Amino acid sequence: MTPSASCLSASYQALPGHSADGYPAVSRLLLSQLAGGFPPALAVRVCTPEGSPYSAAGGWARLADAGFPEPVPADADTLFDLASLTKVVTTLPLVLLLHQRGRWSIDDPVARWLPGAPRSPVTISQCLLHVAGLVPHRPYYATCADPAEIRRAVTAELAGAVPGQVSYSDLGFMLLGWAVQECVGEPLSDLASREVLRPLGMTSTGYRPRAPLRRIAATEADGDQRPGLVWGQVHDGNAFALGGISGHAGLFGTAGDLGRFASALLTPDRHPVLSAETLALMTARRAGAGAEARVLGWRLHPSAWGDWPGGTIWHTGFTGTSLLIAPALDVAVVLLSNAIHPVRRLDQIGEFRAGTHRAIRGALDYPEVDFAVRS
Repeated sequence: MTPSASCLSASYQALPGHSADGYPAVSRLLLSQLAGGFPPALAVRVCTPEGSPYSAAGGWARLADAGFPEPVPADADTLFDLASLTKVVTTLPLVLLLHQRGRWSIDDPVARWLPGAPRSPVTISQCLLHVAGLVPHRPYYATCADPAEIRRAVTAELAGAVPGQVSYSDLGFMLLGWAVQECVGEPLSDLASREVLRPLGMTSTGYRPRAPLRRIAATEADGDQRPGLVWGQVHDGNAFALGGISGHAGLFGTAGDLGRFASALLTPDRHPVLSAETLALMTARRAGAGAEARVLGWRLHPSAWGDWPGGTIWHTGFTGTSLLIAPALDVAVVLLSNAIHPVRRLDQIGEFRAGTHRAIRGALDYPEVDFAVRS
């Protein structure tokens, strides 16, 4: 088999109010992407409260090269490096859960929960909204000797942080991950598994995957994070230097698991972790405007991705992952890929995401079906 022989497996299911008739066009688009070699692998899932009218997966989890003669196929069980989706899949729910339980308030200064932190007005909610005044990123993996030094360096950034305009920052979520650990007194990975992932049925998702390499999508080769091919370990350099576990990156998961996460957000009255009131708080706190508009953890207005209604929230990950939740349509979209394998093509990632979401939005416009007739 060669990369030109990429295949796509797709599943279609008519659900109440959701026809599956528009999704073959989405499959054709995805198959054309794979045939063109970008991304190497993908997994897509469209979710409603009743189930999944469409899912698809295929491509190559790991491409062949001079030292690896046979490519590794991807399927629905492939684990992808979720990158910054970690922020909304584990860190945000844990922060909100502690608020819900009265263990802290999201209006607390984050420094209150970080021993040794400098005095700072930056609050937990400002970190969630990306208005804390922290820089977007620094390569601490290249300048710090160990995880303890990275933590000290990131925490010291609070001294000069002036909350204000929206500026997306990994640092805020690194701080939140450590704050969660300090508040509860347990490692972030254990808390994420017990309090979020297991209750949501996300049995394949977690930090530092132990699955066989062939079940994991490879990411970048010889990039600026570290030499060699990154496969089975987190791509993000700072998360890797922290042992693979951080509040901003490090999580690996499957499209099915992310579908369970997304579907739960469509039924706030039945969410197994967060109350409807807490989920309402998540979307009530807002900052920024236009393309920079945000709620707690999430972005608003995915205008480049099609005509999604007001209240739609979304997030992306550097490796080529994304989540979109459209409560007004009772629909969520999971898109996972290893789009930086073996090299980054960031302009193509944007086009791929936009085209896929526009195609799915078009599929949703098909007429509603009479489920009693089709079932």
